[in-house]
Amino acid sequence: MSLTQLRPSAQHRAEPPRTPNKVKLWLYRFDTKTVPYALIAPFFLLFGVFGLFPIIFNGVVALRNWRLDDPTLTGWAGFGNFTKLLSDEDFWNALGNTFGIFLLSTVPQLLAALIVASVLNRRLRATTWWRIGVLLPYLTPVVASTLVFAVFFSRDYGMANWFLSLVGFGESDPLDWRAAKWSSWIAIATMVNWKWIGYNALLYLSAMQTIPKDVYEAAAVDGAGPWRQLWRITVPMIQPVVVFTVILSTIGGLQLFNEPMMFDENPQSASGGSDHQFQTIAQLIYKVGWKDLNLGYAAAMSWALFLIILIVAGVNALLTKRIGGDR
Repeated sequence: MSLTQLRPSAQHRAEPPRTPNKVKLWLYRFDTKTVPYALIAPFFLLFGVFGLFPIIFNGVVALRNWRLDDPTLTGWAGFGNFTKLLSDEDFWNALGNTFGIFLLSTVPQLLAALIVASVLNRRLRATTWWRIGVLLPYLTPVVASTLVFAVFFSRDYGMANWFLSLVGFGESDPLDWRAAKWSSWIAIATMVNWKWIGYNALLYLSAMQTIPKDVYEAAAVDGAGPWRQLWRITVPMIQPVVVFTVILSTIGGLQLFNEPMMFDENPQSASGGSDHQFQTIAQLIYKVGWKDLNLGYAAAMSWALFLIILIVAGVNALLTKRIGGDR
């Protein structure tokens, strides 16, 4: 056997191990380990500056005596600002107004949004036009729409009283919508419902379109009508979106500020009417903090509102899940 036959071919020779390029290795590690943190860092920086720090600082202010009109009045108040809330008639009045308007706006709003979404989910002519049309109130600036509604509910020349006069109500003595609690609550709740029904309806509609049509066809064969299909099929199958809208509506309804502020004849006072008949918690916080210049007490009110929102939102979410069949 010749030496050429015993000598391994060039193709089968073991190649020496390649030394990795240090620059490429460093770039790879930088791209996989550092770049992701660099990309998400701006969010956390902005959240820390404009979100977390104000919350912590507001908690510190709530435990102090802090008045802008009296810089000498400083020092720790402890829980004194919070205990003061228990005997503050203005706070409980504003809390009652907030819950009253919240109930009149949130419950009818979500029910109407479900019905509108159910109608839009059917085969209609000009479907795109209708879907865009229900969203127009949401796109309208809240100040502009509230000013229009303030004129609509005007005592002497408002169209609301004109409609009531057609059925024989208030012909000689027009209703002053700002004078009483119930009438002002209805007026403000109407503004909120008008703005948010279309937005929630589109959220429900997007969830409804994920439900297979076969489910509705099978229910129709079993004799279920549109109303029964809505509550027995649609609502349970879009439950996550319903819970989402309930939580959002709870947060927004308990923080109501723009509508009652602009509905007042004297918005700068933030008094919510001549007898505080529609003053909300958010208005009272603004008034105490920036009109009465008592920042410590206003901060305590804001923390109380925050805790109330957490409790109410949690209770609403649990009730919604139980109603939807999630045990």
